Amino acid sequence: MTDTYAVIGNPISHTKSPFIHGSFAATTAQDLVYTAIEGPLDGFAVAADAFRAGGGLGLNITAPFKLDAFRYATDLTERARRAGAVNAMKFVGKRAYADNFDGVGLVRDITHNLGCALQGQRVLLLGAGGAARGALLPFLEQNPAQLVVANRTLATAQAMALGTAARVCGYGELVGQSFDIVVNATSASLRAELPPVPASVFAQARLAYELAYGKGLTPFLRLAQTAGVVLLADGVGMLAEQAAEAFAWWRGVRPDTAGVIAKLTVPLV
Repeated sequence: MTDTYAVIGNPISHTKSPFIHGSFAATTAQDLVYTAIEGPLDGFAVAADAFRAGGGLGLNITAPFKLDAFRYATDLTERARRAGAVNAMKFVGKRAYADNFDGVGLVRDITHNLGCALQGQRVLLLGAGGAARGALLPFLEQNPAQLVVANRTLATAQAMALGTAARVCGYGELVGQSFDIVVNATSASLRAELPPVPASVFAQARLAYELAYGKGLTPFLRLAQTAGVVLLADGVGMLAEQAAEAFAWWRGVRPDTAGVIAKLTVPLV
């Protein structure tokens, strides 16, 4: 019997997840079907219940339902609990197990695919939304020399970093500071805007990483390039790696991501 999985979001027409998981299934000989569900904005629980009633075994969760999935879950990993958001679920009987692989996928893309160690590095994380929350704990587990979280609203960043070794600041406090790795986890690039980050943060940077993917050379990446950063990356690798983590969690086999990343990569020009 073919197993059923899906991604749920709203809107969902742009999603690459069915292609990614379909490719993973083909290369690992897994008998499954993976679809996309556009859930009602106020109806995540109803949609999830219906999916489960139809025999669905697992869901990926994308915007705007990651907090809804957090509340829906019966069992949360420490990663998901710390992030306060969920991006993958699996269903076993009445239990809804939940995890957040966003940060794990990001770390693997940076360290494995791009070859940039985080250990001992000065890391700047821009933003304090869901993507940044998912990245915080996996970043700290890599033992960077420094992890700074910059956000427009300082209180939001402070709440996110509470009890961790991360330092928080407003964008204005970044003037004159430089970092080895700069990660843009804000939504600015989705609107073709530049987060209010000074060019000085890139003075000694070896990597500028944009979580948005498929946008080409975003204003953030263009600023980094102009400042002399050689290695630029968008979030396509993170997308593939977090999907591979979820796939392995569901199926017990971790697919190779290189082929998917190659097919989805948009030149940064």
